[in-house]
Amino acid sequence: MIESLLVANRGEIARRVIRTAKRLGIRAIAVYSEADADLPFVTEADEAVLIGPPTPAQSYRNVEAILAAAKSTGAQAIHPGYGFLSENAEFARTVEASGLIWVGPGADAISAMGDKINARNLMAAAGVPVAPGTTDPAADLDAAVTAAAEIGYPVMVKAAAGGGGMGMGVAVDEAALCTEYDKVRAFAERMFGDGSVLIERYFPRVRHVEVQILGLADGRVVALGERECSVQRRNQKLVEESPSPAVSPELRARLLAAAVRAGEAVGYRNAGTVECLLDPSTNEFFFLEMNTRLQVEHPVTEYVYGIDLVEEQLRVASGLAPTFDPDALAPSGHAIEMRINAEDPKRFLPGPGVIRTWVEPTGEGVRVDSGYTGGNTVTPFYDSLLAKLIVTGATRDEVLERARGAVAAFQIEGPKNNVPFFAELLGNEEFRSGAYDTGIVPRMR
Repeated sequence: MIESLLVANRGEIARRVIRTAKRLGIRAIAVYSEADADLPFVTEADEAVLIGPPTPAQSYRNVEAILAAAKSTGAQAIHPGYGFLSENAEFARTVEASGLIWVGPGADAISAMGDKINARNLMAAAGVPVAPGTTDPAADLDAAVTAAAEIGYPVMVKAAAGGGGMGMGVAVDEAALCTEYDKVRAFAERMFGDGSVLIERYFPRVRHVEVQILGLADGRVVALGERECSVQRRNQKLVEESPSPAVSPELRARLLAAAVRAGEAVGYRNAGTVECLLDPSTNEFFFLEMNTRLQVEHPVTEYVYGIDLVEEQLRVASGLAPTFDPDALAPSGHAIEMRINAEDPKRFLPGPGVIRTWVEPTGEGVRVDSGYTGGNTVTPFYDSLLAKLIVTGATRDEVLERARGAVAAFQIEGPKNNVPFFAELLGNEEFRSGAYDTGIVPRMR
């Protein structure tokens, strides 16, 4: 097993990885920016290294500073968490070229799945269903118009190099396409350094369902069930649950088999997620993208399958067998995760500030993975995620009732936060029925 681990991230996920590392007797090393010096992950690590000013480019995306920290502390491996450099193939290659262990999939797999058009084509070749769309980037607006006419409106205009719900727009007709194409292309060039755009079919009523996969050290790829991720604002997830209330045993078998084929097609190792769109009217599903890293919502899978995904990541990276029997995977129970963000609960606009009060809920079936505590300052430099509230139980109904109590007990004063939104959602009949889709949040507003 790896003996020393540097976590190249911050906040909640850094604290989460550090917790498992320390449980396994692995020396946990944090890196932090000047803005994060007082956060819990810094003090809980066995060692912490200041790597730069608050801006991500000068700290958490600063490859030279991170590698220098690894060298100075004698780190054996690097865990990238999610976001920042986690899906940067060149960073993965640089880490391994430096003689360090990369706790994640190989750089070639990251590259293959990082470009949405290339990923779509690879998946189609592997027999994974893909939505109708372009097989090459729409080189200009004329090409986009031609493609949209062939696919049929409405269409989704997407940044080929994008992710995390960023760089997307919907066009209902040619006039809207002209606007969205220019907007998405400019955004993609600015954010990802790649202005490539793809056009694909847009489903007005659709569910977002994803499958957790794990590429084992022996070369096998296994699927650890599905997660429902349809509660979203601006194409970004707010709530995830497992199992999905929309997925039957027959559909689950098809989903998981397709996800395994997706991983096998790129020789996948370590944790990853195959994201799909599900048409609830037909039970057809289509490959959306693959996230070549640990997901924010991994705790719901951990509960349902009774495993620690970070530990499994570390075992794969160490060349060790998993803690579970891959031939006897048996899900049990239900779990829901709510992303507690520093944002207005109505319009979801960021609201940084000093946390004056922070009281986490406790009790049976309640877990809080937090990046902050009372007295910390939420700055505008990073993602607005404060914590993840995970509620578990034997059935979905039991989890829903526990979740209402947990949300009511979660007290945050200082920065704006979306806890009131979850109280509203948990009382919403559409959500409680399980028959919801990605339009639920707009309908609530």
